[in-house]
Amino acid sequence: MLLHIPDVLTPDQVAESRRLLDSSEWIDGAATAGHQSTKAKKNMQMPKDHPVSRQLGDVILRALHANPLFISAALPLKVFPPLFNRYEPGDGFDTHVDNAVRVQRGSDFRIRTDLSATLFLNDPADYNGGELVAGDGAPVRLPAGDLLLYPASTLHHVTPVTRGARLASFFWIQSMVRDDAARRTLFELDSAIQTIAADRGQGDPAIVQLTGVYHNLLRRWAEL
Repeated sequence: MLLHIPDVLTPDQVAESRRLLDSSEWIDGAATAGHQSTKAKKNMQMPKDHPVSRQLGDVILRALHANPLFISAALPLKVFPPLFNRYEPGDGFDTHVDNAVRVQRGSDFRIRTDLSATLFLNDPADYNGGELVAGDGAPVRLPAGDLLLYPASTLHHVTPVTRGARLASFFWIQSMVRDDAARRTLFELDSAIQTIAADRGQGDPAIVQLTGVYHNLLRRWAEL
């Protein structure tokens, strides 16, 4: 399931992110590439231990945990600290699949990558190319502050940038529910419950019953 999550960051948060990123240093993006990706990846990346990377990463993590759509779709158990990349003319990322496990160097933090996420940090009018293509989905260039969430097992690529620069944050999520189909079922059920509850109210007997079904399925499928 590919999901567009709008307005993860506010316009003010995007503007501050751009200001900090534009004045920071960048290194070769191969720093976080796996064995397969090293030859496919051509971009720049902010060092993961850079103070700006940590500062903006914290902003993004707080925004994610306050976003009901993200929580409903991802059911996050762990989120890998956000990283930041920059694609300039000629840069791109050939078709690849993300590593199954990501380890934060210098710590014992590691996650199983159930979901991948790209948070766009500048508007499509700022650059040409740079579309994210995941699986059989259409090429994606989202407004600044919007996020694309998709299974980490999906083959995906970033088309070459031909004008301007594409800025984004990328990270991975270990979900409480490992199976993509089960997670999608829970998301669709939760979405239906919220739609019906908006009309009938949370106390409606059918809503209470459906909510019970949701939590019983989550109880069956969750891995904590």
